[in-house]
Amino acid sequence: MSTERPDPTGAGQGPAQRGRPERGTSRRGFSRRGLLLGAGVGGAGVAAAASMGSALGWGETQPEVRSISYGAETVPFYGARQAGIETPAQAHAVLVALDLRDPTDPNSVTRLLRLLSDDASRLTAGRPALADTEPELAAHPASMTVTFGFGPRLIEALDPSAAPTWLKDLPDFEIDDLDPALCGGDLLLQICGNNPISLAHARRIMLKSARSEARPRWVQDGFRSAHGAQEEGSSMRNLFGQVDETVQPERGGDGNEFAVWGHPPQGFSSSLSPWVEGGTSLVIRRIRLDMDGWDELARSGKESSVGRDLSVGAPLTGTREHEDPDFEATSALGFPVIEEFAHIRRARQMAPEEQILRRGYNYDDPPSGERISDSGLIFMSYQADVERQFLPIQRRLAEGDRLNEWTTPIGSAVFAVPPGCQPGGFIGDFLT
Repeated sequence: MSTERPDPTGAGQGPAQRGRPERGTSRRGFSRRGLLLGAGVGGAGVAAAASMGSALGWGETQPEVRSISYGAETVPFYGARQAGIETPAQAHAVLVALDLRDPTDPNSVTRLLRLLSDDASRLTAGRPALADTEPELAAHPASMTVTFGFGPRLIEALDPSAAPTWLKDLPDFEIDDLDPALCGGDLLLQICGNNPISLAHARRIMLKSARSEARPRWVQDGFRSAHGAQEEGSSMRNLFGQVDETVQPERGGDGNEFAVWGHPPQGFSSSLSPWVEGGTSLVIRRIRLDMDGWDELARSGKESSVGRDLSVGAPLTGTREHEDPDFEATSALGFPVIEEFAHIRRARQMAPEEQILRRGYNYDDPPSGERISDSGLIFMSYQADVERQFLPIQRRLAEGDRLNEWTTPIGSAVFAVPPGCQPGGFIGDFLT
């Protein structure tokens, strides 16, 4: 049997075989030769105009053409920990949740993880994946990262004893209006980067690689400020106009080591520990924002609901974004400056373990019906232990956060994030 593939360009076939007109003419009667000659005449005219413009000094006003360098930036895929967690958040994110076709077959799961790890290692390095039919789209990764998350059924297929106790659906909260089509999943691919074209390409390549072993369950696209639009390290803004992610584990030092990886600072006693060395957890909550209702609220009402000045993100008791709120401060009338049910009061840390690394993205989908917007926040948090770190904060927010009047969680998922891998290995190989 011949192994030759059909030539998509039609080279080597006659006009009749291709169903096209003779090479010298088009369907509209234009001659390729005539077009080329016309282009030559036009080119001569342009050259003459350029010469005249140069003589008159016009060339001095032409804008400088600058090359964009950040498109070539890469983030290493291999390592003891996965990239895309502590990596500075990129401008765009694509989240893909997959369901295994046969969750009882460990060989199928291993094959899937090998294929996807190989794809991710190539694409994040700016190289095309194997059998990539559009290799040019992989050339500008722009700090792309691919982070894997495992659901309960995937770990069960490989090593049931390795599943952490917290790897399960979150409890039901009264504020939730969850769509099952936006919840759960056996395998998560968190694909982030600064070039949406390379992200779209990566999503397609990885879904093509996965389709014999898994099917898409849900896909979510998110964005933050464009690359270079804000100073590096600035907090993002959500579509309510709020400065978001102000409160993070201590920047530098041991903050993320404890909150994300479960390693307490020296001399600090804590039973918090990672489910596996180099692993962590990821909670995803898709939160719909009632933009129309928020528009009707006066600016003072918005700020009191959040507990922060909207312009700079400072707590209402301070002047700088990262200044600690004074929850004891009262007004001249004796009322708390930061209200009892203000968001930052309900979300504040009440115990040493209540720290999470926030890494969220906005979404803005086409509206339907009479609505003029379908916008919200893809809230993502990394922490070593969902039950001891994330849930206490979430319970307080569900019980009495003023923002609940304008926000509704519509999607929810929990994933165990495995360690990274080394060249020649694959994500999850420690389970096999």
